[in-house]
Amino acid sequence: MIQVALSENARINVDVCRLCHFVWFDMHEVEALVPRPLPSTPAEVPQAAREAIAMLKVQELAEQARGTDFDSAPPDEQWKQIAAFLGMPIEFDAVPQERTPWVTWMLCLLIISASAFGFTQLHEIVSGLGLIPAQAMRDDGVTFLTSFFLHAGILHLVGNIYFLFVFGDDVENFLHPFRYLTLIALAAFIGDLAHIAANPHSQIPCVGASGGIAGVITFYALNFPHVKLGFLMRYGWWWFRWIRLPAWFVFVLWILFQFIGAWEQVAGISAVSSFAHIGGGVVGLVAWLLWRKNNRLAEASHL
Repeated sequence: MIQVALSENARINVDVCRLCHFVWFDMHEVEALVPRPLPSTPAEVPQAAREAIAMLKVQELAEQARGTDFDSAPPDEQWKQIAAFLGMPIEFDAVPQERTPWVTWMLCLLIISASAFGFTQLHEIVSGLGLIPAQAMRDDGVTFLTSFFLHAGILHLVGNIYFLFVFGDDVENFLHPFRYLTLIALAAFIGDLAHIAANPHSQIPCVGASGGIAGVITFYALNFPHVKLGFLMRYGWWWFRWIRLPAWFVFVLWILFQFIGAWEQVAGISAVSSFAHIGGGVVGLVAWLLWRKNNRLAEASHL
């Protein structure tokens, strides 16, 4: 047996066996020990109160799952009201921005400039710089790039620029410029390949940034699924109703429309390349699976 102090400030030394580590207290040593007070326990919540709290929690979860507001107030920004009146979705709960989206703004400027130049001689420029599936590798494949910046008309250009401007800044803020540009470039390229695969013998040139923007839309919807997107439902010029839907629900509808559009494209009754949208969306899904956690870990390491 050896004598061991219970702590640095203890006045009692107990005997401990070297072999079995058995501790031996003498009678006076046990009597000198002071018991610690037990921690106080919170008062028990009545059963009725627990049930009421549980019901409120269930209602809260149900409301979050439903995520729809069919009688919303209009947004404060005038430009959002105009965009919604023209049929565009708007962000009610904008994602907080930590940096200026310079890449998104520069892409929008380049696309507008190139498309405006293309409008001066639309047929000739689209025929020369558009992506033709049957001649995909003409000019060493440079049309994969040039076709991204050209558009077939004002409405085509305005629609793509709007979606890139509204959703691109949030994705750029999360991914940072390099990954953001990588996402757009790969989504545009895979979207073009999907368009070619749908009809590899087509001689019709394809232009537009839709494939790359589809990748951005997909990443946005998956990464910010609970952000509310607003729509203006109207009948004629006198009946209006604002509704808000979660981004994930709008994305499901968008995917459904793309598959319908792909069927119409194959049937030859649609000039919109829904296959390019689907191809770009697949890249957005893969990018989200790869980068959603890595980015958060990197940001956490700088806190």
